Amino acid sequence: MVLQGKDLWVFGYGSLLWDPGFEPVEIVQARLDGYHRSFCMWSIHHRGSETDPGLVLALDAQTGGSCEGVAFRVAEHERDAVLAYLRERELISAAYVEKIVPLALSDGREVDALAYVIDRDHRQYCGDLSLQRQAEVISTAIGGRGPNTEYLYNTVAHLDAMGIADADLHWLEAEVRRLAGQ
Repeated sequence: MVLQGKDLWVFGYGSLLWDPGFEPVEIVQARLDGYHRSFCMWSIHHRGSETDPGLVLALDAQTGGSCEGVAFRVAEHERDAVLAYLRERELISAAYVEKIVPLALSDGREVDALAYVIDRDHRQYCGDLSLQRQAEVISTAIGGRGPNTEYLYNTVAHLDAMGIADADLHWLEAEVRRLAGQ
C-alpha cells in the first residue's frame, strides 16, 4: 500500500497536527480534495470506551469537499518505524483505511501521502450525527488518551495557529465549553 522508492509523506488533519508521534524532516500545509474533516468515528479506545464512546475526526469522502491540514515528510531511515507506529495507533480497531492520497502543498508541490480515511461500512462510522449530538458526546467522553474535550480543543487551537478556518469545529468547541460549564 505504501509508496515504494518515494518519500513517505503523512497527512495530518486531526490529532496528528498536534501529536504526530514522530519527528518529521519537513512540515508543509496541505490540502486534500474529495474529503472533509468530520467527527464521524466513534472512539472506543483513545477518546472514549466501548460503554461510553467518544468521537474522533476522520476523513470522510465528500464530492466537492476538501480538507486543509499538514503534510509531514518522514526521514528515509525512519520510514519503517513510523509506519509501524502509525499503524498501531491509527488501525487499532480497523475503522480507518490506510490510503495513498494526492495532496496539494501550500508551496505549490503535489505529493502522494499516506492518510487514514474512515471506512463507512465499519460499525464505528457515525457520519449522520448532528453537530449538537457531537457536542453532547464530546463534552463527557474520556478514553485511554484522555478527555474527548482535550482532543477537540487541541485540534481547534492548532488549526487556528495555522490559519485554517473550520466553522463546524469552532461551533463545536463553543458548544462543548458551554455544556462542560467552561
